[in-house]
This record gives sequence, structure tokens and C-alpha cells, in this order.
Amino acid sequence: MSTPERIAQFEKMASADPTNEMAHFSLGNALLQAGRHAEAARSLQRVIELSPGMSKAYQLCGQAQIGAGWADQAVVTLERGFRLASERGDRMVEQAIAKALESIGREPPMIERAAQSAAVAVDGGFICRRSGQAGTRLPGPPFRGPVGAWIGENISAETWRNWIGQGTKVINEMRLDFSRDKDQDIYDQHMREYLGIDDEVLAAIGAVKPVA
Repeated sequence: MSTPERIAQFEKMASADPTNEMAHFSLGNALLQAGRHAEAARSLQRVIELSPGMSKAYQLCGQAQIGAGWADQAVVTLERGFRLASERGDRMVEQAIAKALESIGREPPMIERAAQSAAVAVDGGFICRRSGQAGTRLPGPPFRGPVGAWIGENISAETWRNWIGQGTKVINEMRLDFSRDKDQDIYDQHMREYLGIDDEVLAAIGAVKPVA
């Protein structure tokens, strides 16, 4: 599916259900890739409103704001996202936000690592990497392969159940037929976007090879 087609589909999904954070996230990401920075920033700001614990949304929203020339807004967004990512131990997002801040001449906020680690480790609770909230650990990977293993280790059972609900919407909205490889790929792409499994994560877990 081409980028314009993806944008049109995500716009339809977001319009049909304004509270569908996955639709807004996918739309914002597609708009950002298309260089439509102002529109991307607005979509991703909506994601932050709907899911304030989603650190990846702060990263992409800040990048879109920089692209739109809204540096002051970007600093606020990125600094909030940096603190959130640090608290969650989401180092990839934290590093990406630091680079984005440095690109506009700003330093990332100072974080008390010892204090944050103690806070996350209270009672040995499981913190969902996608939501940033305490949750229930999945009993095991939901499917085979490195992506399934990553989900089993990083995504809470509550978030996974939410994705199943969102995934049903994707299937119905896009009329996917899993007997077609292309439709399965579309579903998998939506799943990865919802759970925050971007190219960096895929490369890190060995699901894809990093680009040289």
C-alpha cells in the first residue's frame, strides 16, 4: 500500500472513531514520513491526549513539530517524552529524543537514574513498555518468532488485549483476508505500530537487519 493510500485509510479510521489512538498514531506516523509535518504533529498530539504514557508518540510529535518549524513546542513535547521514556526504561526512545533535542541546540533534561530505577522496581511490578503503566505479564509469547518473544517480555496482558480489540477494527475497516500475504502484512504493520515496535526495535531483536 502506498503512503497516500495509507494516509487516506488512517484518516478514515480516525474520523470514524476519534478516540482510536492507534488510528491517530498510524496517521501521524504516515504523515510524518510523507513530510506533512504540521498535520503529523496535530495527529500525534491527539495520541498523547488519548494515551499520555506512550513515549514514542512524544518522540514522533516532537520531530514533526521541529519539521513544522515549531521549535518551542517541540522542546516542551520532547522534554516530557524524555522524562517519560527514562522512567519507563525505554532507552531507544530516550536516545532518539535526545538526538532530536540536540538537533535544535537543546540538551535533554537531567534524570536521577537511581531514583527512577527504584520507582520502577517497587514491589517488582511489571511495567508495560507500550503504555508505561503497571500491568500483568503475559504468560508467554503470543506467537512464535523474535517479535512474539519481544511482546511476551515487554507488553502487558492488558495492552495485548487492547490490541486484539484494535486489531479487530483494523480487519473490519480494511476488510483484510489473511489468506492473502499482503493483508497479513498490513495487519502485522498495524500491530507493530500500536505496540511501538519500530524499525529500531526490529533491528535490535534481530527481526530485520539494520540498514548499513
